[in-house]
Amino acid sequence: MSLPATMRQIRFAGAGGPEVITLETGPVPVPGEGQVLIEVAAAGVNRPDCLQRAGGYPPPPGATDVPGLEVSGTIVALGAGVTGLSLGDAVCALVISGGYADYCIAEAPLCLPVPAGLSLLEAAGLPENVFTVYDNVITRGRLAKGETILIHGGSSGIGYTAIQLAKHFGARVIATAGSAEKCDFCLSMGADAAIDYRKQDYVAEVKALTEGRGVDVVLDMVGGPYIQQNLASLAFEGRLVQIAFLQTSRVEFDFMQLMLRRLTMTGSTLRPRSVALKKAIADKLRTDVWPLYASGQLRTVIHKTFPLEQTREAHALMESSNHLGKIMLEVRQ
Repeated sequence: MSLPATMRQIRFAGAGGPEVITLETGPVPVPGEGQVLIEVAAAGVNRPDCLQRAGGYPPPPGATDVPGLEVSGTIVALGAGVTGLSLGDAVCALVISGGYADYCIAEAPLCLPVPAGLSLLEAAGLPENVFTVYDNVITRGRLAKGETILIHGGSSGIGYTAIQLAKHFGARVIATAGSAEKCDFCLSMGADAAIDYRKQDYVAEVKALTEGRGVDVVLDMVGGPYIQQNLASLAFEGRLVQIAFLQTSRVEFDFMQLMLRRLTMTGSTLRPRSVALKKAIADKLRTDVWPLYASGQLRTVIHKTFPLEQTREAHALMESSNHLGKIMLEVRQ
């Protein structure tokens, strides 16, 4: 395919708020061995993008500093050794950076087909959330049929994805959110109960909803004082899975409960992992989860879409938390 020499891309002019976001022109990247070049149709906006912009989450060494962790689009170039993918294939992909641009490099094993019935825009919002949720809730959290999970931030992209996957795998779901509207959204996604953390003590509510037993798994991205409260919300043999820290990661708390109730604390980051480790997740998603989107058993919710030129507005909306579901950038219009 004949490709242009340059493309539009988003860069950060230093660390700061949305005002440091700039739209620039840069060279179209060339895929290396095992990689493909995607002409980007859409890219998801995620909390880690905002953290990177603020200077707290730099891309791994050797990766572009153009932000963006998930894209969809059309494959327009193949690197050496790529098999199973062809020019013109419509895919969505998990990437370590580079999604906020007209063209983006992706590792071939981390490209997944666009589920039947979904648009490219909808598919672009899947990889970061579904990779993260499946690995942390199902694999690391070991959520089993008949167990109960507490999901914080249930109206976020991660949250509503976790609600749906947990319900599909036979769990009871309790979600927290910051308003009545957001709680209603969680219930519409399948949560069995939703707690407005601004008005209710979620620890007390969890105890009441579980008749004093507590939950088997907590999925948390808040940190700070939530860590001690999450431990108090767990049942015997419960698992706390930490995937982010919207508040501080440094806290003082009593570890005695881990021993007395045989609790497990775990967590993970996705971006720095090797291609091989992320491929293992992608292979599971291809067989266990992607068919659920194609059949309509799982769905994606897009709150608002912005053109690439309005990335500042997209980040401002993300940081306001005044959204239900995904915030997207429509790159190719």
